[in-house]
Amino acid sequence: MWQAKPFAELSVTEFFECLKLRVKTFVVDQKRIYQEVDDNDPRAIHIFDWEDGHVIAYARVFQTDADTVTFGRVVTDDAHRGTGLGNALMDQIMTVIKQHDAGLTIAIEAQVQVQGYYRKFEFETAGETFIFNSTPHIKMVHQAL
Repeated sequence: MWQAKPFAELSVTEFFECLKLRVKTFVVDQKRIYQEVDDNDPRAIHIFDWEDGHVIAYARVFQTDADTVTFGRVVTDDAHRGTGLGNALMDQIMTVIKQHDAGLTIAIEAQVQVQGYYRKFEFETAGETFIFNSTPHIKMVHQAL
């Protein structure tokens, strides 16, 4: 069941399950050492799909300045990849942005290997590849919803 909650409304269990999936994917599986939990978590809306007591898909959305909103930590659990869950997550992300941040430009820092995926959702690359948390990234933008 999809949920979209500000940090203050997350239960301890929900936040734990979100972090568990994020750390498993972005730190352990991708072998990256970085501060996965950061100061953006308390100001983000956390979007997740909950199944059998576990988070199986997750992303967070937050405003970066007066004109821009971003999202990140986009992930689906290994066991659910290739099922369309990622597309459903993107639909949830865009719905949350439309509800909370309509009219703002969406700017993300995507891992280079998934930029083609974001192009399907009308994101365009902006600038050159850069290294962020030991991984090649590219800035991508989407015009306001």
